[in-house]
Amino acid sequence: MKMLFEFLPILLFFVAYKKFDIYVATAVAMGASVIQVAYVRWREERWDKMLLGSMGMILVLGGATLLLHDDRFILWKPTAINWLFALVFLGSLWIGKKPLIRLLMEKGVSLPETIWTRLNLAWVGFFLLTGAVNLYVAFNYSRDTWVNFKLYGLMGMTLLFVVLQAFWLHRYLPKENAPEQP
Repeated sequence: MKMLFEFLPILLFFVAYKKFDIYVATAVAMGASVIQVAYVRWREERWDKMLLGSMGMILVLGGATLLLHDDRFILWKPTAINWLFALVFLGSLWIGKKPLIRLLMEKGVSLPETIWTRLNLAWVGFFLLTGAVNLYVAFNYSRDTWVNFKLYGLMGMTLLFVVLQAFWLHRYLPKENAPEQP
């Protein structure tokens, strides 16, 4: 449910684009992002840094799109977000006591320190790759193709990466109900 909530501005962007155009879709996504951040602040009484970063990007790039009536700015938004995440994940290796992925997952998973670092770096690579692929699709295909890629392609890439990550991590997880060795 949380994942759907986080994808809400993207989903609303998609629907508004299909019904109207990229400028209406941009305005809808901007409004949805502001409401999303305000809702989380009200509900959880805290600021969600990831949502704030995403909202900042969409307000700046979406604002430039609407103000200049140039859709190239909004095309950069998924790349800017993904590359920002890559930078934050990479920076977490030197800033703070633990890699960011560990802070996000350690309550549910126990892994050796080297695996946390590798997993964090895998996410850095994933974010860099998705940002680059977004630019390729945005500037080499039609707007319709890009909008479809933004919803289905990026979500599909994320799902595939998470599934591959689960398979890779499986070998490092403690074996429950394993027979004791004499």
